[in-house]
Amino acid sequence: MTEILVLFYSRHGSTHKLAELIAAGIDSVPGAQARLRTVPPVSTVSEATAPDIPAQGPPYAELRDLEECAGLALGSPTRFGNMAAPMKYFLDGTVAQWLSGALAGKPACVFTATGSLHGGQETTLLSMMLPLLHHGMLILGLPYTESALMTTAGGGTPYGPSHHAHVDNSAPVSDDEATLARAMGKRLAETALRLAGGSRT
Repeated sequence: MTEILVLFYSRHGSTHKLAELIAAGIDSVPGAQARLRTVPPVSTVSEATAPDIPAQGPPYAELRDLEECAGLALGSPTRFGNMAAPMKYFLDGTVAQWLSGALAGKPACVFTATGSLHGGQETTLLSMMLPLLHHGMLILGLPYTESALMTTAGGGTPYGPSHHAHVDNSAPVSDDEATLARAMGKRLAETALRLAGGSRT
């Protein structure tokens, strides 16, 4: 099986839900399998405060997850139009993988969730693309052949899936947002298989 890493940070569960939908899209492609991983929170003094194993949800990512994956979906909630500090902290520790070219040539996509509709969805997605471009990854977006991009009233952008959770995190993922997240996972998996020389069925 070709493994695609779905790596995310989620504070209140919205980004986690998008990650699961993207993973479902990956798993819908024969020959592809999602590997769901998260990153721990960081404290204001950058000391480890979380246990080595999370109490619930996916395991914490290890650098070998990046080395072993055939593709990457990277997700974070929006923090002032940027990715959250825990995700940036994890990516800042990938210098060895950058030097070795471990991610070069692999396909990648990004996704996010925001509390407000115009709370920086697109800038957050773009901010997550930057380190992936430095790693030499091939960035995938969502084409407008995905009709939900034209009908969504919440999240969903050509830069990647997104979700408008509302300030109190009360809004569930909409049908359009879910459709786009699954489509992104499917597109990522199909691209990874093509690049690996596999056939699409």
